Amino acid sequence: MTLLSIPSNPVPEGAFAGTIGAPDGTALRFARWVTPATGRGTVCVFTGRGECIEKYFETVGDLRNRGYAVAMIDWRGQGHSARRLRNPFKGHVRSFSEYQSDVAAFVKQVVLPDCPPPYYALAHSMGGAVMLHVAHAGNEVFERFVLCAPMVDLPAPRTSLPMRGLMRMLRTAGMGERFIPGGNSDLTKPSHFPGNPLTSDPHRYARNAAILEADPTLGIASPTVAWLDAAFAAMAEFRSPEFARGIHRPVLMFAAGADTVVSAPAIAAFAGNLPAGSHRLIAGAKHEILQEHDRYRDQLWAAFDAFMAG
Repeated sequence: MTLLSIPSNPVPEGAFAGTIGAPDGTALRFARWVTPATGRGTVCVFTGRGECIEKYFETVGDLRNRGYAVAMIDWRGQGHSARRLRNPFKGHVRSFSEYQSDVAAFVKQVVLPDCPPPYYALAHSMGGAVMLHVAHAGNEVFERFVLCAPMVDLPAPRTSLPMRGLMRMLRTAGMGERFIPGGNSDLTKPSHFPGNPLTSDPHRYARNAAILEADPTLGIASPTVAWLDAAFAAMAEFRSPEFARGIHRPVLMFAAGADTVVSAPAIAAFAGNLPAGSHRLIAGAKHEILQEHDRYRDQLWAAFDAFMAG
């Protein structure tokens, strides 16, 4: 198993990539980078919906420069992990518990045997939602969680009761593997930068688009009805204050001030109920804070460094 390297996004030195199997037999691609012995441990990076390992090469470098080893997976149905449906560009799972099983397999087969402790989690968007469930389930592997624009809830009206009801109705009617209404197979294109909801940095946007231009099989397009129904079910659990109160590991949550993909107010409210949680709003940043201008990324990394030192 290889990693894609292009001039604008070369593979960080020292990479080892391979494939592991989830409990249900799904093949998952992973990559890891071990740094010289510094005693700082390993940061496991968990991506958002539709993302791949290659998109986070810059983040890998940022972490390694801080003395951390890094390990990652492509979620099932994304990157070069196995895809379930005949149309491989449909973003599809039946339940977010499938992602939790991916984490468990990754920890057992890659992190514990091959990466130096202690272990930390850095997750973005959908990955943040998955890791909140992992933390709530009583995780004892990750010492600390850093969540960037976690998918705690979606902005209204996309998370409205009628929308949730429509997804459940369509899924019950046997349409779970279809694109959501209005969805299609279009992948991200460089020409779509103006007005995009992800980043205000044109160079990082173009770099990420170049990854998919070089290898479109790394990308996915719109989610299926089943994926969105599963996402609504996962996010519904976050609405109870008791869910956050059941997470006892330290958690740092970032919200992007200009986020139109997930709800920044929902992130703040959730963080307020964490027993060992803190919250930082990066004013002006769009959804993908790690892919933003340095003026936003610098704020994130300063808070990250302080949190990890604590």
